[in-house]
Amino acid sequence: MTTLDVEVDPVAVGLDPERLSRIAPHFDAHVKQGHLAGWLSAIGRDGQVAWIGQGGRRHEANDLPVEADTIWRIYSMTKPVTSLAAMMLFEEGRFDLNDEVATWLPEFARPEVYVEGSVEDPVTRPASGPIRVWHLLTHTAGLTYGFQRCHPVDEIYRRRGFDFGPPKGLDLAGAVQQFATMPLVFDPGAAWNYSVATDVVGRLVEAWGEMPLDEFFSKRIFEPLGMTDTGFCCPEASLGRLAELYVYAGGDAYRPGGAMSVAATRPPAMFSGGGGLVSTAHDYHRFATMLLQGGALGDVRLVAPSTIALMSTNLLPGGADLETLAQDSFSEVTMSGIGFGLGLSCVIDQARNRMPTSEGTVSWGGAASTTFWVDPSEDLTVVFFTQLLPSSTYAIRRELQRLVYQAIVD
Repeated sequence: MTTLDVEVDPVAVGLDPERLSRIAPHFDAHVKQGHLAGWLSAIGRDGQVAWIGQGGRRHEANDLPVEADTIWRIYSMTKPVTSLAAMMLFEEGRFDLNDEVATWLPEFARPEVYVEGSVEDPVTRPASGPIRVWHLLTHTAGLTYGFQRCHPVDEIYRRRGFDFGPPKGLDLAGAVQQFATMPLVFDPGAAWNYSVATDVVGRLVEAWGEMPLDEFFSKRIFEPLGMTDTGFCCPEASLGRLAELYVYAGGDAYRPGGAMSVAATRPPAMFSGGGGLVSTAHDYHRFATMLLQGGALGDVRLVAPSTIALMSTNLLPGGADLETLAQDSFSEVTMSGIGFGLGLSCVIDQARNRMPTSEGTVSWGGAASTTFWVDPSEDLTVVFFTQLLPSSTYAIRRELQRLVYQAIVD
């Protein structure tokens, strides 16, 4: 266990303490209004932690406060980790981004696209081209999520047992085989749709790295970066530090997550590269700082700066933003002025985004309202944790962005 601590006077790195003091009352008000049980956030600048704030309870029924070492379900903030793992293997020559996924996963050799019809008997046609690795990393493969409820194929996923998670007992290889048998929402590369694509990337990491995904993460990323509390479940010895999961119940109310809460307390059958990790502020801050510093943290280098630059570049067709290409898809970030690289969203048009976040900023969030971003122009990292499903309940992320940037004075 390692706790995140403030490492530098905020004044020394251009942050106004009086303006920073606006952040905690804002999120404490969310707690008082019954929106959140608890929260924690940390701001880093120039690679050093300059501010930490926290409030509320990590577990209301047990009256346990949020603490610096609280463990959180980060859900889709797993995706940047999986994408980084893939790009580490890219650097080792294991694949090219233009390679066909079927080279390693033959179940994807003949993808079909939904045309019309019922979910019981859909009419499909052959896809216009193969699914390539870059399609998976950019969510342009035509795969989907059952929970989105935007397209008939979403319901097909749900009928197969893929709603918020996989069917009970199914492992990663089995899940990926199931994904390959369901129709695509569109031709690969034609649009953007939030999806199980990063789970497929996780399966590819297993094939390229020749080890299970949890083992690759531990040996190649978590241990080198000192991410001692990050993994696919919370160890028994640390269960007292695990935050309870809450689900929005309408109005100003939420309820405990029940079985969804318990899932993080035991090893999963499926190592979900798209949403399976738990982590801490200390650990994810280190991951974000590694991204800020071009793939290195201290003496540890995971990838080259050019690889981080590629991951942070908008690779959507025609340089479009998510608003143009998303076709009603859910997203863990706003869509206007936001592009997508390899596992990371990126700000490509600050004016269209209508936020102070710099162009070139990369980010992503998780289903329980967690988020992070890395702004190279401001030498800034921000992490935020709470445990409220779904992440679309309140505009927490944009609120946090406004509060952080108004505190930057140099």
